[in-house]
Amino acid sequence: MIKNAFGALLMLCAFSVHAQVAINEIDADTPSTDELEFIELKSETANFSLDGYVLVLYNGSPTSSTGNKSYFALDLDGLVTDINGIILIGTTLVSPVPDKFISSNTIQNGQDAVALYLGNASDFPDQTPVTATNLVDAIVYGNNNPDATTLMSVLDVTHQVNESMNSLGTVQSIQRKNDGSYEVKEPTPGANNDGSGVTFNGISIVTDVSQINEGDSFQVAFTTQYAVSSDLSFTINLNNSGFNSADYTGNVNIFIPAGGNSVSTTLTIVDDALDEGDELLKIKFGSLPSGYNRLNDAIEIRVIDNDFTTAAWGTPLNPTYGIVSSTAPTGYYDSLEGLSGAALRQALQDIIANPAVVREHTYGDVTDILNQADQNPLNSNEVWLMYVEQGRAKYKFQTVSSSTGLWNREHIYPQSRGGFANATSSTADGINIWDTTGPDDIAAGHSDAHHIRAEDGPENSSRNNRDFGDDYNGPAGTAGSWRGDVARSVFYMVVRYNLLSVVEGNPADNTDYQLGDLNYLLAWNSTDPSDDFEMNRNNIVYTWQHNRNPFIDYPELVDYIWGDNVGQPWHASLSTASFTNDSLILFPNPARDYFAIGGLPDSAQVEIVNVSGMSVSRFETTAETTNSIDLPSGMYFVRITSEEATAVKKLIVK
Repeated sequence: MIKNAFGALLMLCAFSVHAQVAINEIDADTPSTDELEFIELKSETANFSLDGYVLVLYNGSPTSSTGNKSYFALDLDGLVTDINGIILIGTTLVSPVPDKFISSNTIQNGQDAVALYLGNASDFPDQTPVTATNLVDAIVYGNNNPDATTLMSVLDVTHQVNESMNSLGTVQSIQRKNDGSYEVKEPTPGANNDGSGVTFNGISIVTDVSQINEGDSFQVAFTTQYAVSSDLSFTINLNNSGFNSADYTGNVNIFIPAGGNSVSTTLTIVDDALDEGDELLKIKFGSLPSGYNRLNDAIEIRVIDNDFTTAAWGTPLNPTYGIVSSTAPTGYYDSLEGLSGAALRQALQDIIANPAVVREHTYGDVTDILNQADQNPLNSNEVWLMYVEQGRAKYKFQTVSSSTGLWNREHIYPQSRGGFANATSSTADGINIWDTTGPDDIAAGHSDAHHIRAEDGPENSSRNNRDFGDDYNGPAGTAGSWRGDVARSVFYMVVRYNLLSVVEGNPADNTDYQLGDLNYLLAWNSTDPSDDFEMNRNNIVYTWQHNRNPFIDYPELVDYIWGDNVGQPWHASLSTASFTNDSLILFPNPARDYFAIGGLPDSAQVEIVNVSGMSVSRFETTAETTNSIDLPSGMYFVRITSEEATAVKKLIVK
């Protein structure tokens, strides 16, 4: 719908700038945690090409080392202003849809500047000092901040505009007036600030569905702001990555007759027999006729694949043993034979930190590794969350500020304690791109998948950088299925990296390069033994990093470095069991006053440990013995040792 075309011409004639393009509006501080940020430019003439222009954002803090330097640059090549001379650059939630997207929270709130130059983004690498060379236009703005005097001087700006100059604060934007000055009022993205010019008829996509199962149908409505003056036809598509036209059926040719302003279509997700994983469809507009614009676009709907697979092994909460075998190559651990003490530890490091073999990947790659290594055995479309002991959809990986209901990457050896915070790139570049790494390369700990696990976002924050044991013992109600995993990850890290250590108790003031509590971790290694989930995980990480966690392959090694067997020579044959965990059975289970152990070949030593890792009972038994117990109700771990073999079973006491 076009109104006041004559007014548009008057506006263009009255447009007084020193160049062909100017900064027309900026909204840096928005009430939605800066998810509605935008910058709007305006050209003297309609349909003006912005090839050769670049937008640069500057920090204006006088006390920061980054002050009066650039922090973001954006090439405008390929963009063309509309019939009103407007081009909109903003976040995905800005309406109408921007011509160029930026991430939420990109634009700093002030005392800062936005500048338009002739040039390229490559001319303004991060932390480029502010310059007037090839400057076209600039605005220095604040949010009740002191003036950024250096930016103002270099950019030849006489006044810093305050976005919060009135009580409405963040709901306002800074807008250029016809005389070249600025005012603060309600945002007008994608339109002339004074209301003149061509008025577009905006079209929105409306659906109340955010998630749908394969085989289900849903409706999508399309609504215009005003009744259309003539028949309106356009197309939509739902294609996104692996989701394509073979995955849905329905009419995607949209028609609104003259005089109408709404229409809907029904779409059906094809229920195929393929295990494609949960996918994301995006409802997107095709080309729109002149006079119309998109009020929203790329509406996301999660498609839940009902063709997920399950693994033959169990979750850590219901573990299995002996189904998954180590993929360590023959001879991988041969150099350990007969060694003890410091020599044994050094030989381990020589294997798992060998710079001629071991590979370092990026923190971005870790997300892809976890999608494989931490896959829920009960559902291939989920990851298993370690501390909270449950599955969560892979697509619910945290990419926004709030972590509620999402999963992220938990460093078992905390970044802040290990000295490797944010040390590798967040960009994934795949399994075939890697760097060499050795025992002194502490930065590699940032992306070492042997100690990074998928975890519930809030629980990850709750653990923070606390020690294990009394300091952090998991969320309320935990069954403790993660404790042995944590112990073996910590032991791996302190052998893999020279700077790191594990100590008794809780190091004072969260001492760098130290983590506790060793005593708890030693107990956890015994009471929560390595299972098939952990072994599968070890095998997958090995395909990426070309090193293994030896304490998963041989949990008994822990005792030869930190435990009761320190100083004794190690032989791999010591780990060979004369009975397996699966061959033993506790009955009755749940128990009340007694239990027995079936499947024992001979007498055995029994230790009962509570979920906190504390030993509550020790005794000797045989397969024919009934063992009396007097324990509070709850879950316990029964450690059974016969000759040189050890197995651990879970016992429920009613």
